[in-house]
This record gives sequence, structure tokens and C-alpha cells, in this order.
Amino acid sequence: MLRGFKGPVTVVSPEAKAYKNQVAQAVRYAGFRLPIAGKVAVHLQLYPKRPQDWEKRQAADPLSWDQSVKCLDIDNARKVLYDALSGVLFDDDRWIWKDSAERMVPDGEARVVVSVRSLR
Repeated sequence: MLRGFKGPVTVVSPEAKAYKNQVAQAVRYAGFRLPIAGKVAVHLQLYPKRPQDWEKRQAADPLSWDQSVKCLDIDNARKVLYDALSGVLFDDDRWIWKDSAERMVPDGEARVVVSVRSLR
């Protein structure tokens, strides 16, 4: 047994801190001043960046050209975003009772659209 060891320690990187600050600014810009109290439902729309050659890809494979576009994994995006939104848009991610996400067809810059509603 190690003396003074109290278990795992989470170290937040400077990039993670900067991302959380960006998310908090976006939430405030959207008009939220306090976190939503209680149970919430969250829906994410994850838009990958549309590549410059998207028209060529679409002509070659009209039905699934967007499958070849690089995009974050939905589960990874969800975890990072929920950590950033905790204490900002909702009290803690333990209050998320409904959760859904979808990857969208690239239509411009990479972005995520977040919809949150109270379940009270």
C-alpha cells in the first residue's frame, strides 16, 4: 500500500480547460445564465467538416459519400461535450435521463448542435 495515495486523480489538460471555457461562453451567448436543475433530455447533432472534394465524392457515390468523411466518434464527442456542459448547462451529467445523438451530412464547417430540455 502506498502512503498518501488516495486513488485515481484526474488531470485536466490546458486544451480541455480552453474547450470548457468555449462551451461555457457559447451557452451564455445562447441565453443560459444558470444550469438547468433536475432531469434533462439531451440530443446532439454532430456535423463533420465538409471536405473540399465533396462534390466529386457525391458524384461517385450519391447514397453514401458522407461515410468517407472523417468525423469524431459519437460516443467520444458525447463524453467530451457532456463533461464541458456539466455545471454550465445542466448541474451534472448524472441528470441526463434521455440521451440521443446523430451524425449529420457534412454541409460546411464542423460543429455540434446541442438541444437540451428539462424533464420536470
